[in-house]
Amino acid sequence: MMFEIKPLNPEKYRQQTRRSTLILVLIFLLLSMLLSTLSVRLFGEPGGDNFRWNLGGVIAGLVLSVALVRFKFWQQPWMAAAVYGWQLKRSLMSITNVMHHVSAGVAAQDPTAMKLLRFYHLGLSQMHQLDANSSALSQLVAEINQHQAAMQALGMDTDQHQLNPAWLETVKQANAAQ
Repeated sequence: MMFEIKPLNPEKYRQQTRRSTLILVLIFLLLSMLLSTLSVRLFGEPGGDNFRWNLGGVIAGLVLSVALVRFKFWQQPWMAAAVYGWQLKRSLMSITNVMHHVSAGVAAQDPTAMKLLRFYHLGLSQMHQLDANSSALSQLVAEINQHQAAMQALGMDTDQHQLNPAWLETVKQANAAQ
């Protein structure tokens, strides 16, 4: 699946993700309390140790909450910012998992590896901006600028806002062949 970095307002992003997180936490709490109470009433012993029924209700609440998020809420507009953040972080992690191949490819001036690293830098920059983590971003500026200059020197397009999953496999195979 192709992922594309989209311009987002960091303040609005954080506001939207806080709101969706609060909604999901409230849903989990309500479901857990309801299911725990229901399981104790149906299966518990009055005045007895009902810990397992309470725990079962909480676990059922968690499972139901996860299912609701994945199958019902994921496509809702109020979840869009959280879904985008999750997809951005997953995309970055897919590159991090093969970073040793990417680094070797960049050292060999492999165009695919250079595009991957550029996307990684752009995505990481956005992630740090969205999370208001300016100190981590400031530590990367020199590396980001250096790689951008290397791409420009080779006449490559530095506008790499899309991650093509095929690039990951291409870079892994190219590095494995060496």
